[in-house]
Amino acid sequence: MKLFWAALAAVLWVGAAQAQQAADTIAPEGAGTGAIALSGPAAEAQAAKIAGRAVEAKGWMVVAANPLAVDAGAKVLRAGGSAADAMIAVQTVLGLVEPQSSGLGGGAFLVWYDGATGEITTLDGRETAPLAATPRLFQDKDGEPLEFFDAVIGGRSVGVPGVPALLAEAHVRWGKANWRSLFRDAITLADRGFAVSPRMATMVARDAERLSQHPLTAAYFLPDGAPVAAGSRLRNPVYADTLRILSRDGPEPFYTGEIAQDIVRTVRNATGNPGVLSGVDMAIYAIKERPAVCMTYHGHDICGMGPPSSGALTVGQILGLLAEEDIAALGPGNAETWRLIGDASRLAFADRGLYMADSDYVPVPVNGLLDKGYLSRRAGLLQGDDALPIVRPGRPDFDHTLNLATGAPIEKPSTSHISIVDKFGNALSMTTTIENAFGSRLMVRGFLLNNELTDFSFVSHRDGVPVANRVEPGKRPRSSMAPTIVLKDGKPVLVVGSPGGSRIIGYVAKTIIAYLDWGLDVQSAVALPHLVNRFGTYDVEAGTAATALAPALEAMGYEVNARDLTSGLHAISIGETLQGGADPRREGIALGD
Repeated sequence: MKLFWAALAAVLWVGAAQAQQAADTIAPEGAGTGAIALSGPAAEAQAAKIAGRAVEAKGWMVVAANPLAVDAGAKVLRAGGSAADAMIAVQTVLGLVEPQSSGLGGGAFLVWYDGATGEITTLDGRETAPLAATPRLFQDKDGEPLEFFDAVIGGRSVGVPGVPALLAEAHVRWGKANWRSLFRDAITLADRGFAVSPRMATMVARDAERLSQHPLTAAYFLPDGAPVAAGSRLRNPVYADTLRILSRDGPEPFYTGEIAQDIVRTVRNATGNPGVLSGVDMAIYAIKERPAVCMTYHGHDICGMGPPSSGALTVGQILGLLAEEDIAALGPGNAETWRLIGDASRLAFADRGLYMADSDYVPVPVNGLLDKGYLSRRAGLLQGDDALPIVRPGRPDFDHTLNLATGAPIEKPSTSHISIVDKFGNALSMTTTIENAFGSRLMVRGFLLNNELTDFSFVSHRDGVPVANRVEPGKRPRSSMAPTIVLKDGKPVLVVGSPGGSRIIGYVAKTIIAYLDWGLDVQSAVALPHLVNRFGTYDVEAGTAATALAPALEAMGYEVNARDLTSGLHAISIGETLQGGADPRREGIALGD
């Protein structure tokens, strides 16, 4: 049966594999699936991805969005470092070679399984709003919400970055290697230069007009007024100097020293759209350990990041709503499967929009949202043959009274995901982001600053009722990032996550279902075509056989939209061996010992 579904997955997935095989092909929406020229183990890993095969290893595995970053992490693991050590090397290189997606100027959520204790720990490295922020931060003088890019470009959208503090916290807790050594590859690449990838070049070209609005950003990405070209060598010695400071002194200069001063100055002096970030905001930033959110699904525990992330809660709700359905028997090629998954997702997203936000500011009914009785009652709405005509939030159990309105945030799909398993049995799943591609478009010390505050609702109230995810001083905006570790009998069996804005939730849920219910290996699971329904319209992945399901979905009552769904799923399965899968829609690879 597993071989059958694996064969079906190979039939369903055609577009990205073909794009990978054509080195000069760039997918729409800047996916950048043109192949990067590689050699040695990285070339073998790339060939395996193109062929649709998982990469197999016995001791350790790292999967991330760019081969240079994966290679940096592999060196650390090969030398006896932990998954936390390898993550630092991967992230600092990603910030150089994939700056449009993540970096020192952004934030991240980290889920950790400890091989020695069996414990799951989740760390919140999400950005925070300045203390001077108000609920009207993204409204005009008449109280109307700003247009998205009017809010994004400049300093108004910048929150306090969390990545440097998260790197340091992870190293203190779980690091084994020397801190300074973990920056070596990123510093060398920044000093000597690296070959611009097809994906980065495509995205720079698409965003050239916005990148040109700020001098430092334009000088780096648009030298001589033209976008950097794929294959050209790009140096970033300023970023190298920033990394040298962090490698020598830790995160303190970033939050209280010279780097912090430059960040604040850049944000507050941004031409046309200054922000309100202050030195105090930088100095008081702290990583928070949050309770892991876990949901039982078909004999497995699905564990991830709780609020301010909506990822684990919404993935958990989708799976909980489907728990009594025979998804395995229906299979991935059946429109009925996707009716169930799609409407389960719509029900979960309705709850997400009303109830989920930073739990330090808004009481979130975590237990009520995942309660089996509540989900069973909600799952009753799935019994039928057609799309649900109307989807409303449910009424989970609260231990308090609360009156909230649904907000209107806009999440854009530019993020990155890292999955790592080390030889000590530790597993790490981390999703990292600067939000929109190139963030606020402000560059400081060789890295881009986030526009993460636009993940807040632009509307603060509806009919006098406050929105849970409204802007408030010091608050962390709601996220869809869903770094996930799946366990069986207390042991990890799958490490997974993805970029993709609010579609992250659908990408991750689909991959878990493909692995657990349809028996696909991780490479087939991440490559399986996407069908995502959040708010009613069914997005089906253009260029794949998923579009063949469109007529049946339309007959059920859905509006169907064929579009590019550029996820960046990176997964590792853990059994007798490790198997790594890298999303063929992007440039990443899996490497193991």
